[in-house]
Amino acid sequence: MDDDALAEELRLTVGQLVRAVRTADTMPPGEAAVLGYLDRGGPLTTADIAQQRRVSHQSAAKAVKELLGQGLVRAEAHPRDGRKLLLHLTPAGSGRLAEERRRRAASLGAAIGEVLDREERETLAAALPLLSRLTARLTAR
Repeated sequence: MDDDALAEELRLTVGQLVRAVRTADTMPPGEAAVLGYLDRGGPLTTADIAQQRRVSHQSAAKAVKELLGQGLVRAEAHPRDGRKLLLHLTPAGSGRLAEERRRRAASLGAAIGEVLDREERETLAAALPLLSRLTARLTAR
């Protein structure tokens, strides 16, 4: 298999895996994504989130509004630009995100345990650093 064919097969397979794992989610994907960005990147503006997610400002603002209403995110004036709001993950938001991540991991872990034998699990574990290197390369662009 050449590199392009391998890349396409990997893209399809990983995409299907991600979508299958997300079926365990209990919150809309946009809201979960916002919580994840705030968890990994610290306080951000709605514009920052829209840019990172590659969605419209309006789409990001809708998710932010829902999260603010649920108390999962809080907003404060931006220290350098009073026209902007800086969004922070609340303790409730951290807890909800951890719950979603546990649910996803449990779903995937159960599938791994049911479908893969010991040797296949070792092969999968050995592939993780390779996938991490590919991800690092693609995100460095």
